[in-house]
Amino acid sequence: MANEFTAIIERDGEWYIAYCAEIPGANGQGRTKEEALKSLCEAIKLLLEDRRDDALRGLPSEAMRETVTVK
Repeated sequence: MANEFTAIIERDGEWYIAYCAEIPGANGQGRTKEEALKSLCEAIKLLLEDRRDDALRGLPSEAMRETVTVK
């Protein structure tokens, strides 16, 4: 599944800092812009997986689970 998110990138001395406007807490950093974006992508992936796992814990047995696609 592929989604697009907004990456905000700032320079901090010798480092690039990246964060995602849509996902609070998703941050990345690197010595290059590309490293910071790669780090941010990994953070987004981990956060979304963790939030999904957290949301699915303790669901009632009668709850239905479906997949939706956002374009």
